[in-house]
Amino acid sequence: MPWPVSLAGPSRLAELYIAEDAILVPKVARYVNMADIKTHREAHARDDVAAQPEEAVRQGIELLFFAYRDFTAEPDAILEQYGFGRAHHRVVHFVGRHPQMTVGELLGILRITKQSLNRVLGQLVRQGFIVQHRGTEDRRQRLLELTASGRELERSLSQPQRARVAAAFRRSGPQAVEGFRKVLLGIIAAEEDRRRFGRARR
Repeated sequence: MPWPVSLAGPSRLAELYIAEDAILVPKVARYVNMADIKTHREAHARDDVAAQPEEAVRQGIELLFFAYRDFTAEPDAILEQYGFGRAHHRVVHFVGRHPQMTVGELLGILRITKQSLNRVLGQLVRQGFIVQHRGTEDRRQRLLELTASGRELERSLSQPQRARVAAAFRRSGPQAVEGFRKVLLGIIAAEEDRRRFGRARR
């Protein structure tokens, strides 16, 4: 604020300006310091936002590992009683879900070699869990279907898994279930496979 010359001489003016500076300089310094602090805080916040997705992704991967471990633990114990493994479980599951599916269709889902599938399928057929029919239009086709024993095996394998998933769905609520579904669909690579889940099955 300028001071009238008539009220103060040159020396008095100098004193007043010095006194005014003594008040303003700390205020400016405090403003600059707060601006620096704010800038540092914003930078840290940006760093946190940038770091969060990476950690969330890593936790998501770990969650899949732990969930899959517990999801398969009980069926694994049942399979062991028959001398079977998870490959047998997958075959029983998909043949149960898609009766009369062809061997080619099953290969397309499992993405394993024909030799590996023939070994697993041969065991299930010999032990009476799956039966093969010739195709009505193409006799070269082998249509797969669970026997009564196969359906019983499928129920015993899927029961603990269905109970676990159903309980998690109930605890989480419909919005979380829909989000979970979207995440899993996003992980699936092939559009053809994602289209399988375009409509809920009963």
